[in-house]
Amino acid sequence: MLQQDSNDDTEDVSLFDAEEETTNRPRKSKIRHPVASFFHLFFRVSAIVVYLLCELLSSSFITCMVTIILLLSCDFWAVKNVTGRLMVGLRWWNHIDEDGKSHWVFESRKESSQENKTVSEAESRIFWLGLIACPVLWVIFAFSALFSFRVKWLESGPVMLRNQ
Repeated sequence: MLQQDSNDDTEDVSLFDAEEETTNRPRKSKIRHPVASFFHLFFRVSAIVVYLLCELLSSSFITCMVTIILLLSCDFWAVKNVTGRLMVGLRWWNHIDEDGKSHWVFESRKESSQENKTVSEAESRIFWLGLIACPVLWVIFAFSALFSFRVKWLESGPVMLRNQ
């Protein structure tokens, strides 16, 4: 057996430093904005449910498309103005300079040591999974419309993706 010298100036460093950092600090998994979390998913899921049940609920294609577009427009507004700011600390706005050119400014919240300023892991997970999973579903719906030759629903795929 080798004995370690007690005067050794080296220190033990974990191979996975990020893992150690997350275990040392308390995890914030509590949902602090339940209403924002609900509406973040409500508009998206409602649009998908209307799309899936549209032929059963209504015979009018236009009514279904308008309903889906209105739900996704509400989702767009909620994500950009409310849930993005509250759940993950994203903020954006339009700034027009002296030359009249439009510039979009995007900001994200910096990590701070104050407990009330940190982002909840559960809310962050809800935000990003909702933001990624729903457009993936719309792509799947677009391909299913393509392969089933439902021409009127084929045009809905790009429209829905654009509204995400």
